[in-house]
Amino acid sequence: MPRVMISPEQRKNLSEGKEAAPTLQHALQIDFSVLLNTLTDNRARPLPDKAGFIEKMHLCAAALNNDGGIPLLNRLSHHVSDTVRGFAVFGLISHYKNDTPETLLEIVRPFAADPHFAVREWAWIAARPCLAASLTQSIKALTPWTADNDLNIRRFAVEVLRPRGVWCQHIRPLRENPEQGLPLLEPMRSETTRYAQDSVANWLNDAAKDQPEWVTALCRKWTEEAPENKATRRIVRRALRSLGPEKEKSSTSGEK
Repeated sequence: MPRVMISPEQRKNLSEGKEAAPTLQHALQIDFSVLLNTLTDNRARPLPDKAGFIEKMHLCAAALNNDGGIPLLNRLSHHVSDTVRGFAVFGLISHYKNDTPETLLEIVRPFAADPHFAVREWAWIAARPCLAASLTQSIKALTPWTADNDLNIRRFAVEVLRPRGVWCQHIRPLRENPEQGLPLLEPMRSETTRYAQDSVANWLNDAAKDQPEWVTALCRKWTEEAPENKATRRIVRRALRSLGPEKEKSSTSGEK
């Protein structure tokens, strides 16, 4: 990924939490130590130099939780900086990690619906380990989200439990038995927005790396049941992209 050049002034503003990062590349240039000390009036300990990006998110969230607890995290959940709102969701989820999936989803929902793309990513990354630990209950709790009016909530319902995903640990039970995810996938197979369609397709593409025949059969079934549905056809094409043109052709043979 090519490095985006930003001005010293913009880097200073980002590092002091005065503005949101327009791209991931901008966020990667934030000085997390400066940002954390800005939020804690210079009471925070220095961050490890070699800490990775997500590790820094966790460390900053823990430091803020220690500094001001839930009242501070709740206040920061409305901060102008998307990165600071990310700290808030990591801290809140960590604090309530032993609660039920229903409680965790209530906490994470505002972040999952956040207007900034980065906060929505931090939301599922923060919630994923806890939800994966109670998979059956989490899938049941997430299923109503697939019918939500907010496309970001629909997208989260699928993205948070992708079998493999990115920047996260795999969920082995879903790699081995992806059919457990059908309550989330079936309601979304005709999703009209590309942003949420891509999560459905990526979920299946993840699953295809371990269970290709299951994914191929499901995609064929969806195509046969709705051969004229453009949304379903797009999802199927993207879901099968790692399996080669023959699999894609066999599962989309009903297209016109």
